[in-house]
Amino acid sequence: MLLYDSQVSGNCYKVRLLLAHLGMPYERREVDVIDRSDRRELLGELNPALRVPTLVLDDGRPLAESNAIIWHLAQGSDYVPADAFARAKVLQWLFFEQYSHEPYIAVLRFWLAVARSDPTRDEIDAKRAGGYAALEAMERQLEHSSFLVGHAYTIADIALYAYTHVAHEAGFELSRHPAVAAWLERVAAQPGHVPITA
Repeated sequence: MLLYDSQVSGNCYKVRLLLAHLGMPYERREVDVIDRSDRRELLGELNPALRVPTLVLDDGRPLAESNAIIWHLAQGSDYVPADAFARAKVLQWLFFEQYSHEPYIAVLRFWLAVARSDPTRDEIDAKRAGGYAALEAMERQLEHSSFLVGHAYTIADIALYAYTHVAHEAGFELSRHPAVAAWLERVAAQPGHVPITA
């Protein structure tokens, strides 16, 4: 497999983290997330959105969107529950991550820590408010369960961990959410865990 990747991207990190847990070999091709001038030539035949991560399977089929990639790779493993309702709960958190979490925490981190752009105070405040709302939703769940879907570590945790564990880079104070902070430690302690810098 070939992963079109970015070292700093949490969306790419989700895929690398799951591949590490699964012990699956793959090649990485680093893609610049700031200079996108060559994206059409690089990814145009593989991913119509021209984004990373993009995974090319061993048979040549491409797959894009981080949560679709980890859903596909995790099939048949312990990272996707066998029970249909539990699988739906995993999907619930994957959709939450892309709709209510990533647009705030990841985007603000990108602006401030990666691209070093200069957003307005109103833009920062809006992203921070949305990010804290997402963290509060996670806190409410994690006050009652070890992981996001009961007491089993799943791709729901992998998806939300990716940008939550670097939220401080966007100025989020994770100490305000003790259940989330404890969950971050549990995720980092899972066998096969690798850091975003690996």
